[in-house]
Amino acid sequence: MNRAISITRASWLLSVVLMMTLAGCSQSDSTPSAATHSDTAIAPQTIELTLAHGWPKGFPVFGESVDKYKELVESMSNGQIQIRVDSTNKHKSAFGIFDFVKSGQYDIGQSASYYYGGKDPDTLFFSSMPFDMTEKEQKAWFYEGGGLELANEVYARHNMEVMLGGSTDMQMGGWFRKEISTVEDLKGLKMRIPGFGGKVIAGVGAVPTNIPAGELYQALERGTIDALEWVGPGLDLRMGFHKVAPYYYTGWHEPGTELMYFFNLDTMKKLPEWAKSILRNAAKLTAYNMSTASFAANSDNWDTISSQFPNVQVKSFPPEVIAALKASNQQLLEQERQRSDFARRVIQSRAEYLRKARAWTDVGEYAYLKTIAN
Repeated sequence: MNRAISITRASWLLSVVLMMTLAGCSQSDSTPSAATHSDTAIAPQTIELTLAHGWPKGFPVFGESVDKYKELVESMSNGQIQIRVDSTNKHKSAFGIFDFVKSGQYDIGQSASYYYGGKDPDTLFFSSMPFDMTEKEQKAWFYEGGGLELANEVYARHNMEVMLGGSTDMQMGGWFRKEISTVEDLKGLKMRIPGFGGKVIAGVGAVPTNIPAGELYQALERGTIDALEWVGPGLDLRMGFHKVAPYYYTGWHEPGTELMYFFNLDTMKKLPEWAKSILRNAAKLTAYNMSTASFAANSDNWDTISSQFPNVQVKSFPPEVIAALKASNQQLLEQERQRSDFARRVIQSRAEYLRKARAWTDVGEYAYLKTIAN
């Protein structure tokens, strides 16, 4: 960060104590120290930080979550930390968050890790992975299974520290202009899908691409792409995809996608411990709040789709297609294991945690749902 970070409450208190000590050494006990008078104390100044996120101003759930993070940090710090939030309306680069924070142009960023596989392929592991952990399982891996430590090992290479920013919940498999009945239907299909999901469908002959949120509807309407996945009902309905692509497929590629907060390490090193703690813990609380908001928005909008848009045809991919996608995913994972020792470590970590987490999911929530459905 180019500017100096203002003095903090802690350093102010320390300066007062030192003044009192020095004054006590030079004056008799009967003479009060000048530092004991309130009119000589210097009020602490604020820490001013900047935050860039990858969404338009006021964007539901994602953008709103950042505004709430700002409010939470400022409240927890009693106004000692002030954050200026810039959306894509200001900085004009939906996929520029990584570089903004790495370079120190912004102190903090919020985005999805898998957008930055071109910067570092190891970033792809920390949003969601096909046929992998659900939102709840993956959060446990991040917080209790070493996932966040692995993520920070990657981001430290790029002068950043990360914290979870909130989950989108289970993502849908996407909106398609035409029905997918066989693997052949995916051959040459142009689809907006990022991360490992994009690599997996490329393995069965589709053509993945990544497009900013504001350009998605137009691309689908004009036939620039044949299909897209965005998030789920909570965010998809307002985008209007159902008007031009009536087939809505259930998910397989992102069972619990997490956004992240990125912190510039140079900035963090200059901050006092109390300020670092607030920034990290506010992120953790915001991640919980955004995950809850995502689930609620999905529930509300799914109810709307079900009752008001009978033209939407909800489909699941045929077993033949799922089998082909799983085979492509396994090939991709093997390639990643061969790519680097780190990739092998994180794939193993995810697999081991998934094994024990899914065993509990099966005997817990899944068994409950099956039981009450009978």
